[in-house]
Amino acid sequence: MGTGIINTGISGLQVAQLGLLTTGHNITNANTPGFNRQRTIQASNIAMLTGSGYIGQGAHVSTVERLYDSFLSAQVNRAQTTSSELDVYYTQIKQIDNMLADPNAGVSPALQDFFRGVQQVSANPSQLPARQAMISSAQALVARFQGLADRISQMYGDVNSQITTAVASINSYSRQIASLNEGMVIARSALSQPPNDLLDQRDQLVLELNKLIKVTTTTNTDGTYNVYIGNGQQLVTGTQVMTMTSLPSLADPSRYAVGLKTAGGTQELPESLITGGSLDGLLGFRSGSLDRVANDLGRNAASLALTFNAQHALGQDLLGQSIGNANFAANFFNVSPPTVIASTGNSIVSPATISASLVTPPPIDGTYTLSNVAGTYSLTRQTDGTVWTAASPAALQLVVPATEGLDLNGAILAAGATTQVVSAAANGANFYTKLTSSDYRLDYNGANYTMTRLSDNTQWSNASLATLSSTIAGSEGFSFSVAAGTVASGDSFIIQPTRAAAKNISVNATVVADARLIAAAMPIRSAAASANTGSGKISAGDSLPGFGTPAIPAAGMTFTYGSAGNTLTLTGLPAGANISVSVGSTSTVYPGPTIPYTSGAKISVASVSFDISGNLNNGDVFTLGRNPGGVSDGRNALTLGELQTQNTMSGKTASYQSAYAQLVSDAGNKSREIEVKSQAQSALLKQSNDARDALSGVNLDEEAANLLRYQQAYQASAKTLEIGSKLFDVLLSIQS
Repeated sequence: MGTGIINTGISGLQVAQLGLLTTGHNITNANTPGFNRQRTIQASNIAMLTGSGYIGQGAHVSTVERLYDSFLSAQVNRAQTTSSELDVYYTQIKQIDNMLADPNAGVSPALQDFFRGVQQVSANPSQLPARQAMISSAQALVARFQGLADRISQMYGDVNSQITTAVASINSYSRQIASLNEGMVIARSALSQPPNDLLDQRDQLVLELNKLIKVTTTTNTDGTYNVYIGNGQQLVTGTQVMTMTSLPSLADPSRYAVGLKTAGGTQELPESLITGGSLDGLLGFRSGSLDRVANDLGRNAASLALTFNAQHALGQDLLGQSIGNANFAANFFNVSPPTVIASTGNSIVSPATISASLVTPPPIDGTYTLSNVAGTYSLTRQTDGTVWTAASPAALQLVVPATEGLDLNGAILAAGATTQVVSAAANGANFYTKLTSSDYRLDYNGANYTMTRLSDNTQWSNASLATLSSTIAGSEGFSFSVAAGTVASGDSFIIQPTRAAAKNISVNATVVADARLIAAAMPIRSAAASANTGSGKISAGDSLPGFGTPAIPAAGMTFTYGSAGNTLTLTGLPAGANISVSVGSTSTVYPGPTIPYTSGAKISVASVSFDISGNLNNGDVFTLGRNPGGVSDGRNALTLGELQTQNTMSGKTASYQSAYAQLVSDAGNKSREIEVKSQAQSALLKQSNDARDALSGVNLDEEAANLLRYQQAYQASAKTLEIGSKLFDVLLSIQS
């Protein structure tokens, strides 16, 4: 009996000791990330059969169980990967929000200062200090654009660096998981018991992976994990690891992509395969917000430069120079052409180079170009490039929709001639750009060229690159052509019309060096003859797009009123030019020098628009000519100032100021949206962690109670052992 009770007591000591060890292990690892609480599973030893029945022989610990629920763990992983994605996105977008809204760095204050400078020049066109102040405010505005663009460029670099760091961490975690997989195979082969701490470490590594990229796992029969990303792309298979890498993208080498090293080389992964985690947050921020902000800021800069230049080119500087003079500075701003990036996968045999340019902005309303090319008459609506063609003006009149409000009236043009047709809606300072905030991709399949607007996947296709370019120029505001080499089947190009515009915008150095070159005046002036006996007046007039072609004769143009037919007869009509008369919403083109007189009607000829009004008497004369002495003329500067409130952007619905305000608002709204989502996801992550910890977490109060319980069991087993020892001693003493 003595030895039996001693063995039973020893088993009790061992069970209690393991319980104490396990409890101490739990307490020690209470703050260890990924640790799952453990408990001993106690079982009775096989009883001994005696004549009196089965007598128990104590207990043993069958295993140390890890309190783990795969469903709760997977729930935490899913919540964690989304939370990490949103946290990183919010951290990045918040920087943009703060940057754009900062009054010391934003564009809005500088834009207002610039147009105040323009207005000062319009009021004081002959004063050099006002002109120099306008140039200084323009340079300050340019510096704001460039400063924001530089910060955005830094953010692109930061994203590239963070992608590289994240990929390196993913590879490190993957290798550690594979190493633990190998360790588990060894541990299970030596002993059938589960290696709990190794399992915890591996699950924690999976959680850390999910912070970087969403992964899923499957368990093999030997207990090892397979780890997958995306739609099943293997990352870890047992003890084998697929190495990820960061590399310049094939489509755009300036931005890093994620690749996978395979036996056949490095394969670039589509961004759609990168879901969840900080890596997805970085990629999503770059493509969803940073690209949009960079393009929008560039669109603001490009639209300002293009429309301001278009109107500036219609003016006259303080030296009396206008378009056509060799030293005339038509452009006030310099703006860079679109960025074109050839795919690194393009053909290397006579590789093609595509060049692109921003098109001159068309007037907002009411301006058309009538031309005669080899007997084919064409009418082009400059607002969107729509063209109607016919063999004669009469036939053209039939194909032009009545809603255009134009009467060509048998206009005759010499072959090769072009004239301006202006409706009543037209005026100076009515320019707008068609630029969007999207990037584009040009592909060639050997038969057709296809342009894709990447923001919404709208596509245009044509077998002719020139025809496709013309279409895109009319709808998207830029054109392109082959500058060198030959486009091969499979070639692809990314075109970014506005990406670099904010970084590269500048004030024309020629104008900076000589403020007199600001074209503040109009190149035309008008007058009513002093001998006129009627009350008629002629407006100052505006120059229109195409001014200078055909040129106004040096002697000017003279309109003489004839009361017999209530007509105006023009002397000095340039060769090949027509006269457009707009009354209400209808414009009529007249081929000859005589037109009917309607008080207040808009008259356009040789890209000059004006009106004559009042009661005219027979022989009244009105002149229109060059403006050689217009040093005190600020009409073009006044028109330039009006651009500030013109809807020059976003489909003629936004001004410079409102477009930039919308950019700031969009960034702020996106920042707030991501912040709210991040906060909600953090709450969901906390709930998931709490649910898991309720099962797997270490409760120190509970563990303290377990210590007392196992201590008492240990003491009781020790007492049992003590009694057994005494009984054994008694038996020995009896025998002796």
